[in-house]
Amino acid sequence: MATSILLSSSFSPIPRIPGCPKFTFSTPKLNRIATPINSYSNRSFLKSTQLSPSTCSTKCRRVFVLGESDTSVSNDVLVGEDSANFDLAKQKITSWIYFTGVLGVVLFILDIAWLDNSTGFGKVFIDSVSSVSDSPEVVMFLLTVIFAIVHSGLANLRDPGEKLIGERAFRVLFAGTSLPLAVSTIVYFINHRYDGVQLWQLQSVPWLHHLLWVTNFISFLFLYPSTFNLLEVAAVDKPKMHLWESGIMRITRHPQLVGQVMWCIAHTVWIGNSVAVAASVGLIGHHLFGAWNGDRRLKIRYGEAFDTVKSRTSVIPFAAILDGRQKLPKDYYKEFIRLPYLAITGLTLGAYFAHPLMQAASFRLHW
Repeated sequence: MATSILLSSSFSPIPRIPGCPKFTFSTPKLNRIATPINSYSNRSFLKSTQLSPSTCSTKCRRVFVLGESDTSVSNDVLVGEDSANFDLAKQKITSWIYFTGVLGVVLFILDIAWLDNSTGFGKVFIDSVSSVSDSPEVVMFLLTVIFAIVHSGLANLRDPGEKLIGERAFRVLFAGTSLPLAVSTIVYFINHRYDGVQLWQLQSVPWLHHLLWVTNFISFLFLYPSTFNLLEVAAVDKPKMHLWESGIMRITRHPQLVGQVMWCIAHTVWIGNSVAVAASVGLIGHHLFGAWNGDRRLKIRYGEAFDTVKSRTSVIPFAAILDGRQKLPKDYYKEFIRLPYLAITGLTLGAYFAHPLMQAASFRLHW
């Protein structure tokens, strides 16, 4: 029978109970050098994509395991990965040159095959969806539903798809299909955001713009945890399904859902019409399904490791912290002082000031 002993310090002598048999270890002798919990490649709850010790926070108190399995992991150690951990020393210049090249090629193909009205299929796609109804609310909602079906459908096919064609090829298929649909949905929203029925008008409220601006800015810190590894997003590095645990994940296990809700609330309150409501209903509905589906897929991939992460995180922001399941490190703020979060901050500010350019570019497409 395998015996697991979880240790956070040295052995304490256990007094022998009279009348009980004395337990002894048979050869080979027990290795007195305990092994870090995440180093076992055959641990059942880490399965085939086990997390290595290098992915754990170096600030964590080390927890050691003797034996084969134990799910009662100390809250002081990360079972999942340290999110947004960017080690500049491990970066290769050639990888980022390759990433820049891939990004340029993708944007060029997107322009020719989708955005350019003379050569691309974007306008044909929008016209086809628009033929279903003259209502901009219906078209807006249908665009979000089509994107959701394709995006989540391909996500569900990830495991068999990667086995069939490989991780990088499936990422190219996934991004190449999802990106044009996402662009079409965003462009249609920009061009038709003031169509439909005006439900309320609050733009004259003096403090509202500043409040919604801050809400929208914070939403982007939640919205894009996938940017923790841009090289994987572009398939320069082999894409992986990550079990993040630190940083924003301590606040909510589904930051993209929370960020999308914040973004939708901010824009819907400001615009105040039926098109904004239709877009928000579609986007929030998609992300609610994505949260459920993401947990299901992580459970399949990581098993008991995901159960451990789930037990000390929450979907509702700060819920696990308030009820004591998530204990924040004293230097928690350092988990945000990292290049990916700084990059998101810069891009968010840039996107805000580039709103006039985005609106002009969208209008030229005549979608």
